Amino acid sequence: MGSVISLIRGSLAFSCYVINTIFWVIPILLVSIIKIIPIGPLRTGCSYILDHCATAWISVNTFIERIFHPVEILIEGDAELSPKEWYMVIANHQSWVDIPVLQRIFNHKIPFLKFFLKQQLIYVPVLGLAWWALDFPFMRRYTSAQLRKNPKLKGKDIEITRKACEKFKYKPVSVMNFVEGTRFTAAKHQKQNSEFKHLLKPKAGGMAFALSAMGGHIHKLVDVAIYYPGNTPSYWDYISGKVKQIRVHIKVSDIASEMRGDYLNDRAFKIGFQDELNRIWKEKDSVLDKLAK
Repeated sequence: MGSVISLIRGSLAFSCYVINTIFWVIPILLVSIIKIIPIGPLRTGCSYILDHCATAWISVNTFIERIFHPVEILIEGDAELSPKEWYMVIANHQSWVDIPVLQRIFNHKIPFLKFFLKQQLIYVPVLGLAWWALDFPFMRRYTSAQLRKNPKLKGKDIEITRKACEKFKYKPVSVMNFVEGTRFTAAKHQKQNSEFKHLLKPKAGGMAFALSAMGGHIHKLVDVAIYYPGNTPSYWDYISGKVKQIRVHIKVSDIASEMRGDYLNDRAFKIGFQDELNRIWKEKDSVLDKLAK
């Protein structure tokens, strides 16, 4: 009986999410067409309208969650936030559920979250176009084999990051980065021989390039630790009501001057940046230990 109820609840919730997404994607795409016109103030105005649409989209998603699969999110830590500030947001990554959790806890409190996305995700039906219209930065990563085969590709991924972040200078924004680069699994953790108990090793490049591209506009770092009591849930677990509680710790701090520099050409800065990120990750590992108790 319980599985039947979960199936019905999940199916209804998913249907509502799809309808809500289509409803808001239509005005988002229409405004994005106007935004193509190369007039600075017009583009900025369109960006505000697009972000308001996206914020409303998340608000309705939260309403759907409360009706069909209410989840208690316990938040700890400091959270002095403002929608008028620029933020770099980093978090551990375990599941697709991380994204709706982050959207829910930060909606209306900081500027709409812009996630770094893999280039392939632009082809996701409906959502790919919405992410493009909302200026989500799409990342193209080149493997060592690709770089050896075509040395001209070296630095191209960095340039893509820089161009994607340039447009964020003109209005407050929250740039979201899962610095582990992939979702945590026990297999990946073991393969990496990670020094952290709950985390994969952090990758500094994307965050460093984004901070450099923003030219000092981002002043605050929002460090988020997400813990799921029991097993890490799938998205279906989440929308079918199997997730009852999620624990979140938020730490807001100023971005240290040591985290701004030339990551590509300054080896000393590159090492120092990675060391600072490792320090943050050790603190997060300790926080996750406490959230697990």
